Amino acid sequence: MRRPLKHKRTWRPDLKYGSETLSRFINAVMWSGKKDTARAVVYDAFAVIEKDGANSLETFEAALRNVSPLMEVRSRRVGGANYQVPREVPQNRRLALAFRWLINAARSKKGKPMAEKLAAELLLAAKNEGDAIKKRDEMHRMAEANKAFAHFAW
Repeated sequence: MRRPLKHKRTWRPDLKYGSETLSRFINAVMWSGKKDTARAVVYDAFAVIEKDGANSLETFEAALRNVSPLMEVRSRRVGGANYQVPREVPQNRRLALAFRWLINAARSKKGKPMAEKLAAELLLAAKNEGDAIKKRDEMHRMAEANKAFAHFAW
């Protein structure tokens, strides 16, 4: 018997910019159900980016494109041994990982308000720099190092 198809979730665009991706990012920033606080943080970060003279939505999308990983390693057990098998990352997971890495990189910095830390991390990621980019490069290096086990991906 075939497994049931998963229905694809639809997202409402955010209030200010009309972007579904930004709406998902605000949900990822949110802690303890405090959506208004998360929305304020993201919009304040966008205001800081605008103050630097860049288009905030384009910077956000460039940062997501740069941070999104193309390959990852998945553990696979073959004949009593575990192999790290490189796999292509699906689009939904790619976006989720990019969100997670950007937010964690911003949260790991100390001494500034979250909006400023997030704006700084987005600007760095748009220029292919920063902690989130290091995380993506580390994942790509792991996939490259384990390319010999790619034939186990079936």
